[in-house]
Amino acid sequence: MRIVFFSTQVYDRESFLALPRLQNAEFIFQQPKLTLDTAVLATGAEVVCAFINDDLSAPVLERLAANGTKLIALRSAGYNHIDLEAAQRLNLAVVRVPAYSPHAIAEHTVALILALNRHLTRAYNRTREGDFSLRGLTGFDLVHKTVGIIGTGQIGAAFARIMAGFGCRILAYDPYPNPEVIALGASYLELDTLLAQSHIVSLHCPLSPATHHLINAGSLSRMQPGSMLINTSRGALVDTPAVIEALKSGHLGYLGLDVYEEEADLFFEDLSDFPLQDDVLARLLTFPNVIITAHQAFLTREALNAIASTTLDNISAWAAGHPQNLVRLETGS
Repeated sequence: MRIVFFSTQVYDRESFLALPRLQNAEFIFQQPKLTLDTAVLATGAEVVCAFINDDLSAPVLERLAANGTKLIALRSAGYNHIDLEAAQRLNLAVVRVPAYSPHAIAEHTVALILALNRHLTRAYNRTREGDFSLRGLTGFDLVHKTVGIIGTGQIGAAFARIMAGFGCRILAYDPYPNPEVIALGASYLELDTLLAQSHIVSLHCPLSPATHHLINAGSLSRMQPGSMLINTSRGALVDTPAVIEALKSGHLGYLGLDVYEEEADLFFEDLSDFPLQDDVLARLLTFPNVIITAHQAFLTREALNAIASTTLDNISAWAAGHPQNLVRLETGS
């Protein structure tokens, strides 16, 4: 069985090769993203292993199926980037990694909060240049602050536990309240109420038509002046131009992003030798109260091991005729 991995980095290869190899399986690691043009690299491969910024639209799936692919193994929890209707029509099975390390994402979220609050990037750059003044570095105590968590699945719950440990008041918004989060003393509220009461708002929900641009001009206006917004979930949850306007007016006090709506042609690549072509992202990077990381929240040894292990288990189960972690069109899970 030939398995072609797209969008691979050194850490992907290391994590997969560190595990016992599937019997009679050939691993082919491709650095390019999966696109209509690069789909030819999977010719003859029964399994294509794709990541979050790979193109899994109908034309690409059609080309993969025509070239012999039977399984799309996502090494991610999210699946909004695949055309499930086309996959079903082409008889392509789709599997995913529903959970790997919620702690990795939650802890990176906290890192963004602390770095923004205590102005760590500005302080680091100052001391490197011999400037040991403290002007403009004043932060705030997290204890007793109100943290609004939008989406309380495994990642949201892990984040809630950490923030409860800081002594924060926890508010939550989710169509399906999590008893574990309630046990922390969290209150589930309507979205507008959560936004109005929270000092910090953190996004941990999946991307769907209902959540696309969940944070927009209207929802931003309902947030407290000077509050903090963190997104380590999916870029398109946030209307970026609206966020820029809120930053310019001073209504939004802090912004931490690990994801960006137009990240597909940027993140995971070294573009340091070229001018940045994305004017919206370039504008975001000019704000001193904004920190952007390039979709690295998942990047821990434990998470990489779990992603590789579950992906190989998914492929093995499918090959044995007992598929697991299937993504189905009719249920969306």
